[in-house]
Amino acid sequence: MHITSAGRTDVGIIRSGNEDNFIVVPDRGIFVVADGMGGHAAGEVASEMAVRFVARELGSLKGLADDQVADRMRTAIRAANGAIFQRTLTEHDKRGMGTTVTALVLYSSRFLIGQVGDSRAYLYRDGKLVQLTKDHSYVQEQVDAGYLTPEQARSHPYSNVITRCVGANSDVMPDVYLGTVKPSDLFLLASDGLTGMLDDAQLAELLGGKRMPEEQVDELIGEANRHGGLDNITAIIVRVDAVDATGGRGSGGSGGSGGSGASDGGDGGQVTNPGGRSR
Repeated sequence: MHITSAGRTDVGIIRSGNEDNFIVVPDRGIFVVADGMGGHAAGEVASEMAVRFVARELGSLKGLADDQVADRMRTAIRAANGAIFQRTLTEHDKRGMGTTVTALVLYSSRFLIGQVGDSRAYLYRDGKLVQLTKDHSYVQEQVDAGYLTPEQARSHPYSNVITRCVGANSDVMPDVYLGTVKPSDLFLLASDGLTGMLDDAQLAELLGGKRMPEEQVDELIGEANRHGGLDNITAIIVRVDAVDATGGRGSGGSGGSGGSGASDGGDGGQVTNPGGRSR
């Protein structure tokens, strides 16, 4: 598989610090976004630990079958969870910290996503944008139960409350999503600082055209800031340039920087909530 990728994180307009982090490892097909919570720099610590642990624990995926990659993803995210949770027990100023994790891996002609929290993964294919992940959030539960419409959920006062995160408890179970990759596919991983500012139609418009991923990342973050920049903003774009018949992977290049992270990432925030954690 031949890909081109870019990532960037930005503090936004309102926040004084950046608790988002991300990592891109194109040669291994690994991409992770994490949005931390906890305050007093703890959110930044949690999200940085998460992206590094997940990338390290995933290791090389060469030659693995789908179920093996899924097991590796679950193990990697649970390992990050255990390390972060242990730190909350031993360091007083880190109590209550945690983070979302959305991790994408590309291997052979397949993709697999591990998800905890409300950062998201999207696929832009043939001019259409599809959200691949489902938020672990209070408002998503209300939408699923039929109490809120997706439009109402976007502006709900508890829209920032998440019901599952990495590091809050001794264990966590990520959701896993699997699919087949096609040439020209465009994957977007984003923290809610982006998706809270731009709806799907706006995201799709910005992902269209023939621009390079680095330009698209910059445009997404710029638009999110123009729409208020209420939270830290992180985006990774991965473009699939070709899928080899042999299932091999080559990197067509990667780039991106800014905020408190670049290839290795940045930081997030938290508050108490009715049944979950808010950022």
